[in-house]
Amino acid sequence: MTALLLAVLLLTPPHPPGEQPTGMLTMLQGTLRLIRGTTVYRGVEGMPLRPGDILESSDGGFAQLEFPAGIIALGASSRLYVVSAGGTGGGRGIALDLILLSGWLKSETASGKGLVRVRTSLLAASTSGGAIVAHSNATGCETFLESGGPASISEVSSSGEAGSPTQAKPGQFFSRQKGAPVSIVARPSGAFLDAVPKEFRDTLPSRQVHVANKPVQPKADHAVSYEEIESWLTTPTAWRRGLAERFAPRLSDAGFRKQIESHVREFPEWEPLLHPKPSPETP
Repeated sequence: MTALLLAVLLLTPPHPPGEQPTGMLTMLQGTLRLIRGTTVYRGVEGMPLRPGDILESSDGGFAQLEFPAGIIALGASSRLYVVSAGGTGGGRGIALDLILLSGWLKSETASGKGLVRVRTSLLAASTSGGAIVAHSNATGCETFLESGGPASISEVSSSGEAGSPTQAKPGQFFSRQKGAPVSIVARPSGAFLDAVPKEFRDTLPSRQVHVANKPVQPKADHAVSYEEIESWLTTPTAWRRGLAERFAPRLSDAGFRKQIESHVREFPEWEPLLHPKPSPETP
């Protein structure tokens, strides 16, 4: 895959959430919070996954997600947004688009299943085969191309846009701190390897056969609060496109509306939803 094509794919804006299941939660340790639409659910093994799902694993938790494009592992205390998951991609285009806000993620994909893209606040990784481990926290991001490829890594701007991609080789380790350029070394640091979740250290075996014939629906818990989505509303502008419209029904709740009103300067996309202008009268 050419660098030009990868650059185009990395700059593709998020797609609006869909309704059809495109994946499945096949393993869960600890608990998993699912935000779907404007409702918070309790995740359960065997539940279907959909574009637009926001997943948050518990302290000490682990979750394995399986999509046509590959297997995704989510470490403890991790937050993930499934932007799109449109099937295999036929080996072309983005088959699975993910945003890791914080925590740990491992992606294992096979060639010919389409491009898998994992974005963090400072780095974006794309691959059409092999394994990638990504880590993101408040101060920096790290990405390790464990095996396979082709793959590319791009720096992400403060607005959420990815820059020109750098072709990655198996074994390379990419890290970036806020306000600094990306660092590329031939192998991961000892500190990174020590911190990698133990579940990531081996190949992720598919568990879909254990749950495929007994899909279950997640259990609705409550309407989402402002506090539960605040971290997503403050993500780069390119990432939060469509979130205001998605969560607008919660403005009917006085507490939620008050919080949005007090932060509207930070979230200008909410202004038309808070104070819609009257339609011009038809003569």
